[in-house]
Order: sequence, then C-alpha cells, then structure tokens
Amino acid sequence: MQQRSNSTPGVSPAERHARLRAEVERHNRLYYQDARPEISDFEFDALLRELEALEAAHPELAAEDSPTKQVGGAPQEGFEPVFHSVPMLSIENTYNEGELRAFDQRVKKGLEGAEPAYFVELKLDGVSLSVRYEGGRLIRAATRGDGKRGDNVTANARTLAGLPEEIAGAPAEMELRGEVYMRWSILERLNRAREEEGLEPFRNPRNTTAGTLKLLDPRAVAARSLDIFLYDAAEVSEPLADTHDGVLDRLRGFGLPVNPHGRRCADIEEVVAHCAAWRAKRFELDYATDGMVVKVDSLAQRRVLGSTSKAPRWVIAYKFPAETAKTRLLGVTVQVGKSGALTPVAELAPVLLAGTVVKRASLHNFDDLAAKDFRPGDLVEVQKAGEIIPQLVRYLPEERPENAAPFPLPERCPDCGSAVHRDPAGVYLRCLNLACPAQVRGRLEHFASRRAMDIEGMGPALVEQLVSRGLVHTPADLFLLTKEQLLGLERMGDKSAENLLAALEKAKDRPLGRLLHGLGIREVGEHIAENLAVGFNTMEALAAATEAELLAVDEVGGVIAASVREFFTVPENLALIDRLREAGVRLHQRGADEAAESGPRPFEGMTFVVTGALEGWSRDEAHALIKRLGGRPAGSVSKKTSYVLAGSDAGSKLDKALALGVPVLTEAQFREMTGGDGA
Repeated sequence: MQQRSNSTPGVSPAERHARLRAEVERHNRLYYQDARPEISDFEFDALLRELEALEAAHPELAAEDSPTKQVGGAPQEGFEPVFHSVPMLSIENTYNEGELRAFDQRVKKGLEGAEPAYFVELKLDGVSLSVRYEGGRLIRAATRGDGKRGDNVTANARTLAGLPEEIAGAPAEMELRGEVYMRWSILERLNRAREEEGLEPFRNPRNTTAGTLKLLDPRAVAARSLDIFLYDAAEVSEPLADTHDGVLDRLRGFGLPVNPHGRRCADIEEVVAHCAAWRAKRFELDYATDGMVVKVDSLAQRRVLGSTSKAPRWVIAYKFPAETAKTRLLGVTVQVGKSGALTPVAELAPVLLAGTVVKRASLHNFDDLAAKDFRPGDLVEVQKAGEIIPQLVRYLPEERPENAAPFPLPERCPDCGSAVHRDPAGVYLRCLNLACPAQVRGRLEHFASRRAMDIEGMGPALVEQLVSRGLVHTPADLFLLTKEQLLGLERMGDKSAENLLAALEKAKDRPLGRLLHGLGIREVGEHIAENLAVGFNTMEALAAATEAELLAVDEVGGVIAASVREFFTVPENLALIDRLREAGVRLHQRGADEAAESGPRPFEGMTFVVTGALEGWSRDEAHALIKRLGGRPAGSVSKKTSYVLAGSDAGSKLDKALALGVPVLTEAQFREMTGGDGA
C-alpha cells in the first residue's frame, strides 16, 4: 500500500484531521471492542501513520486523547474495571526486513553501540491478557482495555486450558502477560456444531476468542476451549532472571504455559533468518500467527532503552507479508445489507490461501470496483488482509480476456427488484424498499445478535425460514411466534421450540440501550445507544426529543441527532415501537419509573464522568446513585460534562477534565453533594 499524502486538495488540515481521526477511532473500536476488523493491520497502520504525520505538521491538532497517543479500546460494560499496575502498551509494527534492520540500528544507538542479543517468538493472533498470581494462587485476570484499565475476566480466565489455579515455588507476587487464542481444530469443531443448529459459523479464531472472553457465563467460555501462552513477566516481587530467555524458562518451571517456539538470536542476521523460516512454517501450526515478536533479550538493556507513551523501544513486531495467490474472477454478485446498501462480492475460482480455501472476496462498493477495474474473467491476485479478510489486490492486464466487460451498476435490487438509488454521500447504492426480504433478514439478524437483544438460537438459517414462510416481517413479530408455528420449521423439535420461546421471553427485559442498538438506527452504534438510553430513560422521551436535547447527550453530534430525529418521524418505525410495547418488550431503563417518583433530584440536567478507583462505591453503584438523583453518567469527558468524579489512579479522563476546565470532585466532595446518600 502506498503511503497517503497528508494534504488533500480542497480540504483543510483540520478537516482532514477530523475525518482521519474518526476513521482510526472507528477501526480501533471494530478491532478491540467489536472484534470484527474490516481492514488489515497494514492498512490500519498506514492510516495511523498518516494521522501522526498530520499532527506532527500541525501540533495544534494533537489533543491528549488522540488515538496516536492511546492504546487499544475502551473497557466493556458488564465487567468490573481493573487498573494495570504496569501499563499494557502496544508494540510497533514493521512489515519488511529493512525496517527490522532499522530497528536494530535504533536499539544499538540507544545502547550507545553495545551489541544486543534478541529473543524472537511467534506473534499469536489472539487477545492479550494480564494474569496475576499472589502467594502462588491465581487471583485476577484482566483484558488490555485502553492499556491502563481493562476488564476483570478472572472467572473466564480460570477456564483456560493449561493455566493453573495454583503454582509452587513462585515469587509472592507475579503479574504476567499472555495471549489467549483458539486452535483452528476447536474453531472447526464449534462451527460444525453451529451448522447443525442452523447458526452462523464463527469467522475466525481471533474474533471468536475476543467475543468469548466477553461472555458473562464462564460455563459458556469453558465450552469453547480457549488456550493461553504466557510471554512476559510485567511485575514480580523478586527477580526471576537477567534475560527474557531466562524468565520464560522460570515460568515453564512453575508449570505455566509458554510457547515452545521462541528462540534466542545472537544478532539481527539470525533474527531475519528465523523470521523468514517461520513465514512458511506457520501454516503447520494449529493456531493463527500473523508475525514474529523481536525483543531485546537483556532486561538491563531494556531498562536503558525505556518506552514511549505507547510502546517499548526494545521490542518490535515483524508482521508477515500478506499471503497472495492468483485465481480467476468468475463473476460479481450483489449482497443487500440491513440498511439497503448494495455491496459487490467477487466470486472466485477456489484457491488455497493462508491455509484455507477462498471462494469469495469483498469489493467494498461499486465506486471501488469501477476504480480498480476488476472484470469477470480477469486473472486476479487475492490476499487475506491480516490473514482474515480475503480481498482483491489487482488484475493481470496481460491475462485479461478480449471480451471482458466492466460489471454494470445494478439498477434494481437483486432481492426484491425495486429501483436502487445513490445515498446522499454518493458512495453507496441503496434499495429503499423497507419490505425487501434481504433487508428484513438483515434487520432481524442484527436485532437478535448478541450485542443487541441477544436472542439465543436465532441465527441466519432460522431467520431465513421465518422470513421466507411469511411468519416474521419486523422484530416485533418475533415476540408473537407460537410453538405450533416453530414446530413447522425444518430442524425444529419440541425442545428447541421451547428454548427459543424462553429466549424470546427473556429478551423482552433487555436494557433500553440494547433495544435501541437492535433497532438499527443509522449512525447509532452500541455505545451511542447506551448514551441515549441513559440520557432519556424511556423510548417515549427519546422519540419526542428535540435536536437541542439530543445534542446535549455525550458524544452525540449533528449527524447522529438528525438520524435519530428522522427515525422517529417514519410511520413504520413508530408502528414497530407500538407493536413492541404491545408484545411486552420493556421500553424504559430498568428503575427509570421508580427514579422518577423517588423525590429530590439535585443532579437534574447534570452529566457526570466517573474515573479511577472509588473507595465508597463500585463504579455501577456510583452510576446508579447519579441516575437516582436525576443526573446522567457518561463514558467520556467533553465540554458538556458537568463534573468529573475522580478516584485513585484516575488517568486520561482526569487530564482532559483539567484541560477543559471541567470541575473535578473528590469522593468526599461528591458525598457532600449527595447529602450522604449511598454512603
């Protein structure tokens, strides 16, 4: 990929910065929070480097909360926060031998000419985890989160194969770092079972691992057979060794799982040769790797080199070049999403790539297809972005058949035959028929998905049957299904029907934020949906909200406010909400009615951000108290924030509050404001 220029004709640096930052933050959320990346690491790093270059050229644009200065994603709702005693920093990526040698030169310069030895280990494509042992017992495990604060997933970590609950002979305290992963063979086993149940298969091991660690039921986590390899001791009460190689030997001696393929290399030449050898050998493994991690072996030399705010200077990740293969483009089909967007998909002659057979690849949109001039019949080069997402790289002009013609823009929806239109931004073609079966299926699948209404057993195969047989047209119809109707479906027995009806009954009481997310309001993702739910408490209040009231909600801007307002002016949407209410679906925040009748509301109209570790309350208790007193908890600091409640170890949110002049409260001050309520 060519490095983009950081100047765009007709666009000011500030405008370009805003767009680029939003794009980087979106892909960060997709990777770290949603576990569904859309681009490769290489493409993401190119975006991030462009943003860094733009901020270097225009320092006034470089805010403290810029993604160039942050690590990973925000912690998730549903888990207690954990502050890392040693930050979980990211690792700088490199993609070729020349950059590896440049890293070696930087290390030698930092060591004033001393010759470093390196330790090289496989870079697993999994999820980072911090594991803490005290007195030889596993007491806590936490995700990376934003690098400073992650999620407490100890109960889930106790299910990891090979991670012992107790170890003998270890120091009194050890905080270790590792990578949680899923074996290819386990993924295949799970997908065979899901296929038999009519559920959509998991896409890849990394996404499945990330999603599994977020499950709230450790029994469900255990059923997916995750593994872990530990690769570092971040904090120990007594030294384990003088080198990284020695540290890993000690960890093995305690019976802890350490990858067996790490190797000490005397110099950069040995490092380069070792990386080259594993480029092909990696496909022999039963787990996904996307590169090698190269570390200075001496711990003393590491201390000399130190770290930046984002990454240590003594380590680098060498990402394997994307594997490519040549195959024939047989044709282009068109998919219709839940919003009506038409997406072209390349249909390929089957080809083995990165260990799997590839038959299809994304073409993003029709403008991209036209710009790259792919034509049915072309011999094309296909690669897997990040070893996950197949995409076309280029066609071979010398192999193009004489009769190869450009793929014509569709004029009608391939699913319902309605005319298609360009959206206002001019990027996508859309089918505007809300009754289009493809859109209905997409909306229902989204509504039932785990991050929305979480209706267990409601997968694509079942949705397809329900729509094709005319049993379901809107999400509200799901709650009106009967056992007799379900028993008439394929592969639906008595017990399965009862389980599905029980899941639907349970879904009626999901939080308002999940329901809003499930409705698929354009521009309203999971996080914004939760902010809207907290801000308005009821569906009725949100539906009646003015633009000014919407803009007062944290992280809601003009585009989102306009989209929400538009949604509640469409008669079909209002009818859907009425039918959900009639079906018994909860349309308010749990406790909102009681809160409205609870008397004094001194925090009415105020927004609070809670940061750091509190002594008098848990985070959830503080949020509940704020809401009971009429206030609104928010997830990030802005000029609209009324107060920041700062506990111990408060981080970037406190810094931002001070920079913006937002009042900061101690616990004692907050307790005084509440009149002692909740103490």
